[in-house]
Amino acid sequence: MSADDQQFLDLLSSIPNQIRRYSGDVAEYVDKTVDKVADEIRDTLSTASWIPDYARPSLPSRAPPVQVIPVTTYERFQDWISRHKFLTGVLIVAAGYATYKTVRITKGMHKHRRAKRARNGGRLEVVVIAGSPTLPLTKSLSLDLERRGFIVYIVCNTIEDEVAVQSLSRPDIRPLGIDITDPPNAGQSIEKFAAYLQASHAAVPRAKPNFLHLKAVILIPSLNYQTSPIATIPPSSFADLFNTHLLHPILTIQSFLPLLTSRITPTGEKSATPKVLVFTPSIISSINPPFHAPEATVCSALSAFTEVLTAELRPLAIPVTHVQLGTFDFQGFTPVRMNGAAGVPGLLPPAEPLQWPESARHAYGRNYVSQSSSAISAGRIRGLRGSSLRELHNAVFDVIDGSELSDVVRVGLGAGLYGFVGRWAPRGLVAWMMGIRKVDELSSWEAGEILKSDASASDSKSEKSGSGSSENGEASASEFIAVARDDDGHNVWKLG
Repeated sequence: MSADDQQFLDLLSSIPNQIRRYSGDVAEYVDKTVDKVADEIRDTLSTASWIPDYARPSLPSRAPPVQVIPVTTYERFQDWISRHKFLTGVLIVAAGYATYKTVRITKGMHKHRRAKRARNGGRLEVVVIAGSPTLPLTKSLSLDLERRGFIVYIVCNTIEDEVAVQSLSRPDIRPLGIDITDPPNAGQSIEKFAAYLQASHAAVPRAKPNFLHLKAVILIPSLNYQTSPIATIPPSSFADLFNTHLLHPILTIQSFLPLLTSRITPTGEKSATPKVLVFTPSIISSINPPFHAPEATVCSALSAFTEVLTAELRPLAIPVTHVQLGTFDFQGFTPVRMNGAAGVPGLLPPAEPLQWPESARHAYGRNYVSQSSSAISAGRIRGLRGSSLRELHNAVFDVIDGSELSDVVRVGLGAGLYGFVGRWAPRGLVAWMMGIRKVDELSSWEAGEILKSDASASDSKSEKSGSGSSENGEASASEFIAVARDDDGHNVWKLG
């Protein structure tokens, strides 16, 4: 069969398919035309007046016309929620937390906070504050607790501290003389105070005597720290700092532990559980920024000490609360103003970059100045006055009366925020935000520069002490750091 014959056969075989398609199109067109004509005839006859009603054709039911209804705000809101489920969940959690905090703060503001009194109006509950009477925080807290009905005792180590307490001119704010540096004397003072609590006391003459109850011991370490690079802090300043800011608070709590664990309760009286509150600033110790080694080291050590103390006293049913402080507005309380640290143990001299050695200025000067002008310089949030002291007073009272049972209480502007930043934010990001930048140029090493500066500092110290002997002067010009000796028996960290 030739190709022409095959092409002819293919054409013949495709004719039925084309006839079927064309016939289908014609039939569909005819049906639509007939239906259209029938509808027109039906519409015409149904509206003709000359046709009787029984013979008039009825119109078929038609679908109602489509109406465009505008979407309401509620429906648009539902559609937005369905398209942004994750963001909606975050907003709900944030709104719930804000509502909870608002309700709790509002409820706390209206809470009636007063110490328990006797039937004749006498004061029954005693609070001991172990903190310097010159600190604004000690003054404000003692005055508030006295106003709420407590008998407040402030631990005093010197005559000057007792004079500062008496200057408050409040009969129920009293000095409690305890020399922490002398353990036997401190023990005798604690025994006298315990005997005082065990004896009955009358608020006014001829009134019924009542027994006093120790409610809490509040530890307020020094909250003032100087800033300086670690390289410019003498070892003796570190030693004084640890003695006054760290060792002194630890010894204070240690002196009161026998009184706390003895559960002093007069005969026939219900046993009362005293509470321990330890205050520490939390902004600097949360993020540990550069040039804040004294505060970061001391506060971290006090936090660890508080955790151990909590674990030891928990089986004895003595609650310990760590109060982490933010920034507060101390307007109305005159802070202690000190020019330098001469004669004041535990405080570092003001860090002036111009007084540093040239090598220290090259290495740390620019970053120190940038950090000093940052938003949290010296542990305060620049531009903000801080939280009201009423917030702190309410938190302390809630811990004392048992309303607040948490082991850690954060109060004050920035306490919670910087705690979160310290736990989750990268250290490099925090330092960069505080203005810390890479140092490209450093000074060259000069042999004997450090030794000369330390020797001159030691010589000036020996001249102030009035030592005229050359041997004593040579001995005082050498300072040691307690490290292991080398094989030859020489201390490699000997300066001078």
